[in-house]
Amino acid sequence: MKKILAIYLLLISGCSFMGGSRFTPPEVRPVEVITISKPAPMYHPPLPPAVKGVPVEWKVLTPDTMEEYLNDLKAGEAPVNAWYSLTTKGYENLSNNVAQIQRYIQQVLSIIEYYRDLDKARQEESSSGPAKTDAGAEDR
Repeated sequence: MKKILAIYLLLISGCSFMGGSRFTPPEVRPVEVITISKPAPMYHPPLPPAVKGVPVEWKVLTPDTMEEYLNDLKAGEAPVNAWYSLTTKGYENLSNNVAQIQRYIQQVLSIIEYYRDLDKARQEESSSGPAKTDAGAEDR
């Protein structure tokens, strides 16, 4: 029993019997913290491809051309078509809508160009000189 107790004490104490007083802790040096303020790079997704319009065939139907079409249709010489028509006011509205879409696209593209140029200027500024720090950065 005494042997078991001695082995147990030896296992619990570990290496403390072997010159534990000679242990010196490592030298602690102060940690130097350097803060670099650098904005994350801005991602510029590519612009979508330009709109490629598909040609549209316009036919103006007047009473004379409509009568000619109906006669040809009865004779079986004209294709069966579904006709869509616009009033003069409806065509004006369609034209104004397309003009509004063009204006909107031009304005959005100019905004995108502005921010891309702004980011390029910031990148050139940050790569040409040291980074500027905030005046109140020490207070934070």
